[in-house]
Amino acid sequence: MWFANFFIAGSITMVLPFLSLYIETLGNFSNDYVQHWSGLTFGITFVAAFIFSPIWGKIGDRYGRKHILVLSGFGLAISVLLMGFVTNVWQLFGLRLFMGVFTGFISMSQALISTQTPKHIAGKVLGTLQTGSVTGSLFGPLIGGGIADAIGYGTTFQLVSITLIISSLLVLFGINEYKIKSEANAKTNYSSKEVLSHITKRPVLLTVMFVSLFIQIAHFSIQPILSLYVSELHGPAHIALFSGIAFSAAGLGNLLMTRRWGRIADRVGYIKILIFLLFMAGIVYFPGAFVTNLWQLIALRFMLGIAIGGIIPVRIAYIRQEAPIAMQGEVLGYNTSIRFFGNIIGPILGGTIAGYFGFSAVFFVTSSLLVACGIFLLYAKYKSTQVVNQHSPSI
Repeated sequence: MWFANFFIAGSITMVLPFLSLYIETLGNFSNDYVQHWSGLTFGITFVAAFIFSPIWGKIGDRYGRKHILVLSGFGLAISVLLMGFVTNVWQLFGLRLFMGVFTGFISMSQALISTQTPKHIAGKVLGTLQTGSVTGSLFGPLIGGGIADAIGYGTTFQLVSITLIISSLLVLFGINEYKIKSEANAKTNYSSKEVLSHITKRPVLLTVMFVSLFIQIAHFSIQPILSLYVSELHGPAHIALFSGIAFSAAGLGNLLMTRRWGRIADRVGYIKILIFLLFMAGIVYFPGAFVTNLWQLIALRFMLGIAIGGIIPVRIAYIRQEAPIAMQGEVLGYNTSIRFFGNIIGPILGGTIAGYFGFSAVFFVTSSLLVACGIFLLYAKYKSTQVVNQHSPSI
């Protein structure tokens, strides 16, 4: 599963550094037009993903997750292959929408591993699994940027589809999914109404899931315009390669710390570490508005990766702890759906803010959202602790 995630993440992130640059080759467009459509084209993938993630999660709970992963990999391969042949922005927009139906591969793999992992080491195991997708994300932009500069954007899309097919074959022939027994006296099947009731009756769990929305809005607001920001700082020379380096810097910091954050959270507590990481990420994002050269931006991206690296495995490990096995896929599906909704809003918000107020304003907004998330989750934890203390018998 680690290698499958490596190839999936590497393949998808190979095209991110030059997606906006690819749009520029499809017509004679103004900078504002490119920035606007970069946000829309990047974000539209997550519209379909937002709809389909809970559906895939529910199917996975009932029938297993392996075959869904295989289908997802092949669906991604077909959509990316066709992107290499587009002749206008609308075709690219449509294929990115179609791609969203199959975008939940890594989230589904996390659900698969989560349900087969003991709760007390879930953070460490999920952190280890995430190093696969992080490593792919680290090398993907670098390789993609270099290949795109050498052979062109369209051909790079076609090559990427091959690695997506490899990921599907790894799951098909290399994974055995074991049926996990539910806890004693626990139900083996839940309706969607029961799953939603379980979430809403746990304020901290509900808060974590909504915080996921704003984390994604903040993080993805900068993604579609990052290569344009790099171009402004560095100039047009080898822009795809240097955009890849800027993307990968966050991946390197992520890789170094994601497993360690998971292990620390297993010991200290998932919510405590999540709050800390939100504040850290918000603080690191802020100086990005004031950088004057590319290497300052790369250094800040590295620091951001250290903070962001722990958020996903810690968040999933907490959900693993709070949800029965028989509903975990659907709960994680809702969480993924909420995240994808943030992925829709983030690029559009970032592109719009950059178009009207400049790149620096995107960093200000992103930093504020992450700090606000940390404050909100801290408040939810405090209120939950108060409720528990009120209902505890005095000694």
